[in-house]
Amino acid sequence: MDLQQQHGGPDGAIMGERRRLTNLAYRLLGSLADAEDVVQETYARWYAQSERQRAAIESPGGWLTTVAGRICLNLLGSARARRERYVGEWIPEPLPAHRGEGGGATADPADRITLDESVHMAFLVVLESMTPAERVAFVLHDVFQYPFAEVAEILGRSAAACRQLATSARRRIRASAAPVSPPSTQAGVVREFKRAWEAKDVRSLMDLLDPDATVIADGGGLVGALLEPLTGRENIVRAYLDTSRFVPATTFLERTVNGQPGLIARVDGVTSTVFAFRVVDGRITHIWGVRNPEKLRPWTDADAEENPNDNDPAPEAA
Repeated sequence: MDLQQQHGGPDGAIMGERRRLTNLAYRLLGSLADAEDVVQETYARWYAQSERQRAAIESPGGWLTTVAGRICLNLLGSARARRERYVGEWIPEPLPAHRGEGGGATADPADRITLDESVHMAFLVVLESMTPAERVAFVLHDVFQYPFAEVAEILGRSAAACRQLATSARRRIRASAAPVSPPSTQAGVVREFKRAWEAKDVRSLMDLLDPDATVIADGGGLVGALLEPLTGRENIVRAYLDTSRFVPATTFLERTVNGQPGLIARVDGVTSTVFAFRVVDGRITHIWGVRNPEKLRPWTDADAEENPNDNDPAPEAA
């Protein structure tokens, strides 16, 4: 049962924090499913208190953020151990285009994620390289503009220590940064890649891929996928040609993935893979292919709602 129904329509200001908490938890965890669980647990702890206890809290929003941040911190610590047992590469859960604006369809809770640069796949992948404390400090301060005094309360460290954590995280961001092509250019490159892929146009594929391009796939051991990153455009094209003979009839559609132009692959009308791209200087440097069906849940119904005409171009990135 939804918490708002369970508690007879709680104060709107409290439930109004739900979107922000979901945005925060997704960036901290890279998983919409885990973010939902964190928000649900946060509200469960809020309502587990007595009315007197809740009334004594000066900043309910701050209390909810602190609790959600601490839950995420604990989950990040245990996630490292879980991912050591994960089959193949782990990629953050991809999100469909932001819906619920401009009269479009709404969905709960995927449409709560604001698709800005902090949820681009390349950015989330860098966040995965950080320690849990670095990630929490950086996301809370640099993305959500929380003062270090509040971050310190969540991390259980001094404000100065949290400032150092955020500085270390920024170094990681800068080290991985590269000039990314504007959305219109990215959309054109992705569209040409789709055309060349479908036509098995080797020359065009080679031209579109950076010489050191990398493909990373995530099947989670549930479906077939590369177990390790594949680097080098020649290797990528060769692998594609080798495996394309055994792939069932697949339809490729242009879609917005985490706020940027991407592709989805559909087999028998079901989304089987979501592709995110990093395009630099007009060439593809990274392709992330998420095949783990547990991570494709937000795409089950989103595809038809986002773009009912399969021949329409992908919406521009947010």
